Amino acid sequence: MPHTHAPAPAGLSTGLTLLFAVACGLCVANIYFAQPLIGPIAATLQLHAGLAGLIMTLTQLGYGTGLLLLVPLADVVENRRLIIFAMTGAVLGLVGIALSNSAATFLAASFLVGTCAVAAQVLVPLASHLVPEATRGKVVGNIMAGLLAGIMLARPFSSVVASALGWRAVFAISAVLIALLALVLWRALPQRRPHASFGYARTMASLPGIVWRTPLLRRRAFYQGMMFAGFQAFWTAVPLALAHEFGMGQAGIALFALAGAAGALAAPWAGRLADRGLTRPATGWAMTAALLSFALGAVGVHFRSLTALVAAGVLLDGAVQLCNVLSLRSLYVLAPELRGRLNGLFLTFIFLCAAVASGLAAAVYAFHGWNGLSLLGGGFAVVALLFYATEFRRNALLPATSERLPG
Repeated sequence: MPHTHAPAPAGLSTGLTLLFAVACGLCVANIYFAQPLIGPIAATLQLHAGLAGLIMTLTQLGYGTGLLLLVPLADVVENRRLIIFAMTGAVLGLVGIALSNSAATFLAASFLVGTCAVAAQVLVPLASHLVPEATRGKVVGNIMAGLLAGIMLARPFSSVVASALGWRAVFAISAVLIALLALVLWRALPQRRPHASFGYARTMASLPGIVWRTPLLRRRAFYQGMMFAGFQAFWTAVPLALAHEFGMGQAGIALFALAGAAGALAAPWAGRLADRGLTRPATGWAMTAALLSFALGAVGVHFRSLTALVAAGVLLDGAVQLCNVLSLRSLYVLAPELRGRLNGLFLTFIFLCAAVASGLAAAVYAFHGWNGLSLLGGGFAVVALLFYATEFRRNALLPATSERLPG
């Protein structure tokens, strides 16, 4: 098969880079829209409070499924077609959510939306293929900023829209935006036909070997899986606590989410720490900060201190972003030709952990209140710290550059 991009890539215009960033942000935002709305959604669909966490669990499980099954297709099929296919599926799922009258249809549609939201994880590597090496870091960094903005703004956006128009409007608006964006991308994106010598089946068959032979992948995925589980537990239950303990409505919950999202600004700082060779100690700092955030949150709810609870959210978001950037930087130096599969495997484990945590969080809060939730989230951080302690044993972790990975 001829190489589609044999010449050196010419790069992306500022406008096309912005389009990539917006597309990534909107796609990934669909995973988080429901998080501050699980109370009203559960009430509308007559879903028991102990099962309300399934609203996020099914979306996270869908995202994990998409990471494992759809993202590897980017190494096999034409990328633009794959992106539009995934976004079309997301539109269908969003319409299904907006029209759902039962918990079963809502949860099925949520799974579909989560699966198809991985279009963002095809867009980012596509951008890296379209730019020259000299500007690749800058361009991909700008696009990742858009993806991060989608995560940060999804919760306050859905809370504001739901307070004005009801929760169904959130998903209806997103369906329209994703549909329009898909049409723009179909016209604006260049084609990229991979010229790999192996097919989808062989790509998927290589995944277990990569996991088995890459201890760094297993370790960093476990670290981030536990951190993100705590993150999901906090943000799944905190809207319920804000409503029950502080008497806040959707507008107040939106402002809380927007303030808490400030912790995500730790990402650039994390990169500088890694560049200075501080990945190992900074990982421990992140885990300790996550544990402290749950202690601070417990104190905040006990004494009805909204300031302390906001500080806990900021600290937790910052800790999770710090650990995530450190992990990705460690993995991306292993083997460039396997970067997509390493990324997919890493994120799949993380979102499976998040799915479990989302389901547990609502149930724990319903039966044991915020103290129980704080113990759950703090427990995830403690487990991560215990595994982190084993890193200091001799030969606990092979140097990243010396690992030989399967193709």
